[in-house]
Amino acid sequence: MASRDQFQRFIFEDSQVRGAWVKLNDSYSEIGNQAPYPASVRRMLGESLVASVLMSSTLKFEGTLSLQAQGNGPLRTLMAECSHDRFIRGLARYDEHAVTEESLDALLGEGRMAITISPDKGQRYQGVVPREEENLAGCLEEYFERSEQIPTSFFLFADETSSAGLMLQKLPGNTEQDSDLWDRLNHLASTVEAEELLTLDSETVLHRLFHEETVRLFDAEPVAFRCSCSRERTLGALEAIGKEECYSILDEQGSIEMDCQFCYQHYRFDRNDIDHLFTGHTLH
Repeated sequence: MASRDQFQRFIFEDSQVRGAWVKLNDSYSEIGNQAPYPASVRRMLGESLVASVLMSSTLKFEGTLSLQAQGNGPLRTLMAECSHDRFIRGLARYDEHAVTEESLDALLGEGRMAITISPDKGQRYQGVVPREEENLAGCLEEYFERSEQIPTSFFLFADETSSAGLMLQKLPGNTEQDSDLWDRLNHLASTVEAEELLTLDSETVLHRLFHEETVRLFDAEPVAFRCSCSRERTLGALEAIGKEECYSILDEQGSIEMDCQFCYQHYRFDRNDIDHLFTGHTLH
């Protein structure tokens, strides 16, 4: 059975313009159902997940790209992450008594947004996303314009059950014989309706928008929810906390229990586990 959650790249022939399309159903539902998110928070999480998948198409190595936001509004924390092989995860933390707003600014209030690129091998990079635009798509467009100097357009939509998006990018170079191409493509893309992106397949959407252009659509790639947490990684987090703190918790509580904030997997560590972590052996 083919995945309902798919990502596809496309290019406009004989030009420097490339694009990507994504639609999420099952993975969005799995992530969205981890908590009783208010509708506006769920939609913002959906847009963020879509954006992380679209931006992951720019990765040239194995690793992850994540979009993170923190603010003093009713939406305290927002995070969406996509790996190079299209596994996604995400979460939102919010004040359940204060979420009545719909816009990004009203939900987050004052705060910080960043894109973090984490190669499996190599140094992590983080870039700050400007918060001057009223929606997430606009903020990300400003980021690419300022930080990457790559003209980029995003079209992001989400409802209760689906999220979807479209990205266009104009790469460096001037091979276009058609000088109006970038402006024309953006004008055409801006006519897309939420219902179209949320319900139609990629070929239909691209044909409706760009039927007068020569578009090459690459093979679809499945997208799925998968959390990267593990018992080993959780032990690594305990090691970072330090020996003294870990044994203090053990003395007080008898064991150390931790839940993954993305998938709610429960981990429990007893004294033998902590002994082995810090000394390499246990008493039993």
